[in-house]
Amino acid sequence: MTENGVHTDPAALDELTEAARHEHAETGADGGVAGYRASRTLGLGVELRRQLRRRRTQLVLGFVVLLPFILVIAFQIGQSNPNRRSGGFVDLATASAPNFVVLALFVSGGFLLPTIIALFFGDTIASEASWSSLKYLLAIPVPRHRVLRQKAIASALLSLLALVLLPLVSLGVGLAWYGAGDAVSPTGDAIPFGQSLLVLAASTVYIVIQLAWVAGLALLLSVSTDAPLGAVGGAVLAAILSQILDQITALGSLRNYLPTHYSYAWIDLIANDIDWTNMAAGVLSAVIYATVLSLLAARRFATKDITS
Repeated sequence: MTENGVHTDPAALDELTEAARHEHAETGADGGVAGYRASRTLGLGVELRRQLRRRRTQLVLGFVVLLPFILVIAFQIGQSNPNRRSGGFVDLATASAPNFVVLALFVSGGFLLPTIIALFFGDTIASEASWSSLKYLLAIPVPRHRVLRQKAIASALLSLLALVLLPLVSLGVGLAWYGAGDAVSPTGDAIPFGQSLLVLAASTVYIVIQLAWVAGLALLLSVSTDAPLGAVGGAVLAAILSQILDQITALGSLRNYLPTHYSYAWIDLIANDIDWTNMAAGVLSAVIYATVLSLLAARRFATKDITS
């Protein structure tokens, strides 16, 4: 929809109009809105429904569901050996359903998952600004801190949905094609199927926490620009740059401070004797980065001059 040369989101404007009508239906003697409560503005359910109706959300979730089937087709076309008990994660992918889930997480962890997080968080505020609806949202009025909080929570829930869907769908597909066998690591350790489910759950939790820094950075970029593509692309490029720098061994111990250095520490869980050192360092690093970036985003949005 185009109005006066500005592209707007019809669903967003309809909801803003409805909210404005509700809030300004009655005016008190002091000129304020009778019955106005900031806590009733921009409900989380409303924001989630808006985001779920967006095409980009549906495409992202659809691709996450489709990815395990694409991997199965690739192995069916190729020459995979379902009885293989040695090799790397790709070689072991068809050994059992747990191994197939490990492969899905492994191949998507470097680019796909950070991109999904960056898309949900980087697009959340910047898209409202690009549609010229952000200033109307704040004029309802919805407090700035509530706008940022509600949109961040909605983005976090959608990101969590995508990150949980991938291993769940992969597990179902893996069970159908490869059966419920042991999870076999490249070092030869074999974990029983029941225990491997706990390992996969813990791995997913770690990945969610580790990617929190991408969410914080994307949110900061989203409140700093009116271009959603710039916010999303900036966060993705930062993740790629960090991965590239992490491959430069000449940096030595400096690589430990890169946000992606411990991205694959969850692999240590696929062992009979688990070493928690890297995972603990990865959680601490991600929490620090995410906290600092989120606080910067909140400060930036609280003081920013909203013109669109």
